[in-house]
Amino acid sequence: MAERGSFGAETTADQVLDGLDLGGRTAIVTGASGGLGAEAARALAARGASVTLTARDVPRGEKVAASIRAAHPGARVEVHELELSAPDSVRRFARGWLADHGALQMLILNAGVMACPLARTSEGWELQFATNHLGHFLLTQRLLPALLAGAPARVVAVSSGGHKISPVVFDDVHFERREYDPWAAYGQAKTANVLFAVELDRRLRDRGVRAFGVHPGMILTDLGRHLTRESAEQIRSSATAAGNARKSVEAGAATEVWAATAPELDGRGGIYLEDCGIAAPATGAGGYAGHAVDPQAAARLWTLSEQLLGEPFETP
Repeated sequence: MAERGSFGAETTADQVLDGLDLGGRTAIVTGASGGLGAEAARALAARGASVTLTARDVPRGEKVAASIRAAHPGARVEVHELELSAPDSVRRFARGWLADHGALQMLILNAGVMACPLARTSEGWELQFATNHLGHFLLTQRLLPALLAGAPARVVAVSSGGHKISPVVFDDVHFERREYDPWAAYGQAKTANVLFAVELDRRLRDRGVRAFGVHPGMILTDLGRHLTRESAEQIRSSATAAGNARKSVEAGAATEVWAATAPELDGRGGIYLEDCGIAAPATGAGGYAGHAVDPQAAARLWTLSEQLLGEPFETP
C-alpha cells in the first residue's frame, strides 16, 4: 500500500484508491469504452462505487463492463450511449440517467478527440472544441441537480499538457477565418477543459461541488487514432527531449481517479493536477500555462459556451 502523499508519475489507479471504500458513491466516466476511461471506471467499481460508463460505441462499452464484472464480481457498472459532439445526445443521456438515479459524487469528463483532421458538427462547430469542451459543459449543466444532491461532489475535466499549445482564440474559436491546424485546435480544446474547471469551481464551491483540471500524462490510447505516423513520432521525440516518459494506462488513469477521490484534496478546487499531485506554473515540460487558469478567460469561455449552446448554465 502506497502511503498517501507519496504518489507520483508511476502511481497506478489501484494504488491511489488503496484503503478507500467508495461504497455508496456514484460516478460517471465519459469515454469509458477503452483506454483511461475504462481503467478509471474499473478502479472505481473495484472499490465499491456504482459506475456509469458512457460510450459512442455501446457494444464496445458493454465489453468493458463485462470485463469489470468478471474481474470484480458484484461490481455495479452500467453502460449508456453518449455522443458528446451532438447536444441532443447529451441531453438525452442526462435526461435518462437522472430519471433512474439520484445523487452523483464523481463526474469524470474523460472522453475526447485529439489532433483530428478538420471536421465540423451539424451546428458548424469545430469538432475538437465541440467534443472535448462543449459536450462536457452541457453534460455537467444537465447533471448539476445530481451533483448538488451528491455534494460534496467533484468534477474532473481531463485536459493535457497539450493545452500549452494554444489559448482559447475567442476571435475565431471554430477556425472559420484562420487556417486550421489540428494541434492548435487540440491545444485550444484542452485549455478550455482547464478553464471550465476553474470557472465551475468558482461558481459551485460554496454548494459543495469542486472541479479540477487534470493532465494524465503521455499514454498510448485510442485518443491518437487520427494521428499520422509523422505526428505520432513528433510527439514521441518532443516528449523524450523534454524528459517525459510514456505512462501505462494504469498510471495514466491514476491522476483522474485521485482527483475524484483523494481526501487530501478536500476543500480544494479550481486547480490543475498532474502525476497525482498539484501542479505548479510551467517551467518546462510539466506544469500549467497561465492562459489555462486565467479567471477572466474562464468567465469569457463560460459565456461563450452558453451562447453557442443556446441555454444558460443555471444553478437550481
